[in-house]
Amino acid sequence: MIKPREKVPNINIELVNNTTWNLYDQTPENFTLILFYRGKHCPICKKQLEQLKKRMDEFTERGVNIIAISSDHEEKATSTYKEWDIEGIPIGYNFDIEEGRKWGLFVSEGINEKEPKTFLEPGIFIVDTNNKLYWQSIQSMPFGRPNFKDILNGIDYILKENYPARGEL
Repeated sequence: MIKPREKVPNINIELVNNTTWNLYDQTPENFTLILFYRGKHCPICKKQLEQLKKRMDEFTERGVNIIAISSDHEEKATSTYKEWDIEGIPIGYNFDIEEGRKWGLFVSEGINEKEPKTFLEPGIFIVDTNNKLYWQSIQSMPFGRPNFKDILNGIDYILKENYPARGEL
């Protein structure tokens, strides 16, 4: 598990638009928000990513870069991008399960034919400009995800008050 104020592992991942995204190459004004989602099989992920798309401009206005990542293979991730209303969100795929464990993500085994054999449960990580963990929210279930309005309000407070990352001890 990564604690706040610790450097996070680098992520170098292929995107559905045939480019590569590297966390350590990001140069956001304030933060990078990494949303790990379960995959195309998850209707709650669809809803969450579509809500994120509606708020992308608000994150951009606050100097926050965004990426969404799953362990889905390329074909499934590409069809997710085409079928869901998430145009403009960078979508990474083939994220290794063991790399997910390094981030503290929970791993689940599929329980029906719609689910992959194994996949990562959801998590949101906000990483500062020094690639150190600032904020995280990790779930072991698809339910109870943070609301983006709450995250945006939190970022506003953080930036206004120069509030430090918490939970490092």
